[in-house]
Amino acid sequence: MRDNHYHDIEYIWWDNRVVAVHKHSFSTQTSVNDGHQHVVQGTTKDTVQGLDQHVHSFEGQTTFDDGHVHYFRGWTGPPIVIPNRGHYHEFAGMTSYNDGHTHSFKGATSILKAPGGVNI
Repeated sequence: MRDNHYHDIEYIWWDNRVVAVHKHSFSTQTSVNDGHQHVVQGTTKDTVQGLDQHVHSFEGQTTFDDGHVHYFRGWTGPPIVIPNRGHYHEFAGMTSYNDGHTHSFKGATSILKAPGGVNI
């Protein structure tokens, strides 16, 4: 019987340079609608498209507030570089329609600098 064998990919070679495959965490509050708000939080999906202008997808479920949840999904904007510190992404969207209403949200992901000092 064979055991399953997995590896995490930390770096790839792309367009003659080494690039780190990465994710960002995010957390923000929604707008107040119907007398309450929720928290939108999670981790973006891995992405390696366009590299200097890459984006990440994200999706999830809000916190349970006022007796219900909402669902959300979307794409971040392109990276905003902080010289010698890394980069982050802005994101915004609308939740699903539940309990007779939706919520808007916007925020920024965590700042990310690749291991070994590679600014991604």
